[in-house]
This record gives sequence, structure tokens and C-alpha cells, in this order.
Amino acid sequence: MAQSNSKKSKPTSKDLLHPSNRHNSNYDFAKLCQATPQLSGFVSENKYGNQSIDFSDPNAVKTLNRALLKHHYCIDFWDIPDGYLCPPIPGRVDYIHYLNDLLKLTNSGKTPKGNKVSVLDIGTGASCIYPLLGQRSYDWSYVASDIDPISIDVANQIIKSNKGLSSKIKCRLQHNAQQFFNGIIKADEYFDLTMSNPPFHESLAQATKGSMRKWNNLGKGDKQTKLNFGGQKAELWCKGGELTFIRNMIKESQDYRHQVLWFSSLVSKGDNIAPLKKFLKQLNVEQVKVVDMAQGNKVSRFIAWSYFSADQQQLWCKSRY
Repeated sequence: MAQSNSKKSKPTSKDLLHPSNRHNSNYDFAKLCQATPQLSGFVSENKYGNQSIDFSDPNAVKTLNRALLKHHYCIDFWDIPDGYLCPPIPGRVDYIHYLNDLLKLTNSGKTPKGNKVSVLDIGTGASCIYPLLGQRSYDWSYVASDIDPISIDVANQIIKSNKGLSSKIKCRLQHNAQQFFNGIIKADEYFDLTMSNPPFHESLAQATKGSMRKWNNLGKGDKQTKLNFGGQKAELWCKGGELTFIRNMIKESQDYRHQVLWFSSLVSKGDNIAPLKKFLKQLNVEQVKVVDMAQGNKVSRFIAWSYFSADQQQLWCKSRY
């Protein structure tokens, strides 16, 4: 993650973030602490001589997120229960900026009016992070789904506690953990985008191993392992990992091919792109795009697919925007 803008800095992948990303430059801790005074208690000088926080401390990371959301996105209240995934803001908003580019490209190079864009976030989590960032960045409207009732309750509390969100973000509980769109998309609903950040581990053991590696990289190998600063089972792992998760999503997307302009999903492992593209080809999907981007301090990508031809997409855009 980024440090302050003084002295020398550890090399990061900030330069890979989308040009529109507000976090391309280093964190301005003075302004962040002004927005959220509690953050000052976690800020200190790191080994590079820069102001930073201890990223192995879940409370510090949560407070930094709270400050970033308030300072950059006018989110006055944001909180998640202990044990739930605390997402890094710069990488999460990058996905949204690149999806906006995809919509712009589809709409003859013109950015669609935000208040007319409707997005489905699959697995929104307690943080409700994508709907918050997408609404504040582009004025998109969201349906946010999750299989965890607690996540839905917490997300609803965040939405109700921030001005202007209740009319823009609607949360829906997915009652069947094996389904993505069924039970969520209504018969008369149409979405310009769907987005998802799949659990990429195949088992709890694999998730634990990955978290141990992160802790060692932070120099905290002697501490008790914590799963990615929180994260429930459905947030971190599923049987078959992200490849099976996305394949199942693609399979079910066929039933909603006329109601969604672009389906999409993050793909953490680059090796999964080839089999996913092959599967999409087998289903005769009209268009497939793979977009490389930065996700925090690593290079990531998302895959997007549409059952509409380019001409049909133009008709969609003319009718909606």
C-alpha cells in the first residue's frame, strides 16, 4: 500500500492504477487524520522514513479505510464486524474505473450518465465496498447481494447511515449459496454491469496458508495467523476455488443473457483466464474482454462477457442512456 509523499518510498505498483484512481499518489496522512482523527493514533514513521500505519494491525487498517472513505468519497459512517473482510480501497475502486471504461467503449466512446447505470454486485460483503465506491465515483445505482444475512444487515446499516445512499443501493439476500443471479435479478430488471470478487482459495487450509505468507511478508510471522484481516468462509474460499466459482457464474449467466449488458468477474490467478475464455467460446458468447489492472500491490485482471453483438449493444445504449 502507499505511504506519505515525503522521503523515500518502498516501490509500489501505484503507477499501474487507473489514471482516474484518486489513490495514484501516496496517502496524505495529514488530511486523512483531519477527516478521521482516530487514525492519528495508528500513524508512525516506517523504516523508509515515511508516515504509514502497521498494516498487520486490523484496527489500523479498518481506521485507514474509514478515513479514505470519508475524505475521498463522503462516506461519514463505515464499520464492519470483527472477522469480516476489510478490503483495500485503491484496488477495489480500480475495478470500477475500468468497468466505466468498458461502458464508455460500448457507448461509442461516451460516458453514460451515471444515474442511468444499474449495476449488480455479487457477494457485496459486510463492507458493501463496491456499491459505495461506484455510487460516489459515478453515481451508479446498485443491487448488492450476499449469501450471509449478517453481511446484508451490516451493509444496510452503512447505507442508511450515509446521506443519499438509500435510494441508490438496495441489498438482497441470496438464499441459495449455489446461485448467483437466480433469486436476485427480477423478471423486469436490466443491468448494465455485474461485478464480483470471487473467493479464490479452494479450501480453508489453502486460505490459512495464504494468510500466513502475508503475515510473514509483513514481518509478523511470530503472531497468530489471521485470515486476511478478517473474512468469512464465503469471502475467502469455496470448493474448486475461483475457477469453479466463475465457471458456474458463466453457466448461470446464460439464463439472464437478455437482461445484462456486461457480466464481469475479477480473476486473481492469471492461469485461469485461458480455461475461462475457452468455456465462454463453447457457450458461443458474443464478446469477451480481459482487462489487466492493479489490485492493491499486485497485478490483477477481470474478465467481462456479453451475449450481445456490438450492434445490439449500441441499441441497448441508445435505449438506456
